[in-house]
Amino acid sequence: MTLTATISIVVARVLLFMPFMTLAGCIPILIEEWAVGATQVSTIVSGFFFSYAFSLLLFSWLGDYIGAKRSVVLSALATAIASGAFALFATDFTTSLIFYSLIGLSQGGVYTPLIALFRENTPANTLGTAIGLLIASTSIGYAASIATTGAAIGIGGWRLAFLVTGMAPALGRLILLAAISRIPNRIHPREGKNAFFQQLRQNRDARNLVAGYTMHNWELIGMWSWGPALIAASFVLAGSGVAAAAQASAGLLTILHLGGAVAAFTMGNLSDRLGRRTILIWTAAIATVFSFSTGWFVDFSPYFLAALLIVYSFFAIGDSPVLSSALAERVDPAYLGAMLATRSLIGFIAAAISPIAVGWTIDTLRAAAVSETIVWGVAFATLGFGGLMAVYYARKLSD
Repeated sequence: MTLTATISIVVARVLLFMPFMTLAGCIPILIEEWAVGATQVSTIVSGFFFSYAFSLLLFSWLGDYIGAKRSVVLSALATAIASGAFALFATDFTTSLIFYSLIGLSQGGVYTPLIALFRENTPANTLGTAIGLLIASTSIGYAASIATTGAAIGIGGWRLAFLVTGMAPALGRLILLAAISRIPNRIHPREGKNAFFQQLRQNRDARNLVAGYTMHNWELIGMWSWGPALIAASFVLAGSGVAAAAQASAGLLTILHLGGAVAAFTMGNLSDRLGRRTILIWTAAIATVFSFSTGWFVDFSPYFLAALLIVYSFFAIGDSPVLSSALAERVDPAYLGAMLATRSLIGFIAAAISPIAVGWTIDTLRAAAVSETIVWGVAFATLGFGGLMAVYYARKLSD
């Protein structure tokens, strides 16, 4: 993989992921304008992640049979179409749920099959760094998504945010296809139709990495989905209006996701030097501490809270490229797509449930008329369970 191709892939994925954080950035405004509860609006985010889970399963599986490159090409086309439909036709709760879910259903091929492409075209001693760059482009895409959402809210409200972020993937598709045009499409021979399940049974590290990724997703996606609303709540408690709070929150969350990009590259690089297991244990442990503590600071300065979330996100995303690198190294290339598919299905089902669990906790505690400090402290503490289990599975890995 040449440096030019890698940089082009990074730019393309930033544009392809532009709709990813749009709903999260708009949650405080949508709750008010659509007159819905936190649980209901979070089902849109969860609908996206349920669809994304099956998309990752589909495109990873396809990668084993038609080649990773072809899987990427199909996904990029579908993402451009679905995102354009979201931009033009998502106008209320029902249409947003439908079209946002379609975006999730189309995006799987610009993630896991690209991991397979990097595995096929990158030396082993720099694989962590390369996949770190790949994951960093995801975080930069999220940062661009939340920044654009915040700016659009300030200019024309949530409708403009939907429109602008939904149109960007069309350009991203063109850049991605140009970047991978010279990379060969490889289809690895397989031993038999039951060989994957035999490998899954025998490969203890692969099972632990799949389980650790699932717990990582529970914590990370729950935090990313509700982080903007947490900061917005802090601004409201400090006296800001809802729209102004959402806009200010989006600006701060942009920094959070840019920090995530730095974390992905840094931890991927460190894992090449210090070992995958060591980095996985420490990043998961530190993120867990933040899961159990951050929400309790909602009535502090929103800027202090944002600083906590930025550090929290740094460690919560830091293990992502390491999990992917470790799995890519420990699975036969012929079955890597199937293993990534299994991991993605389980991991993103957990990611889909997590925002609903947080939203349900918020609604339940608010109905009990407790303080906002308790509401947000307990809601974010539900994410700490994932962090604890991620530490557990990382410790079970062989060196």
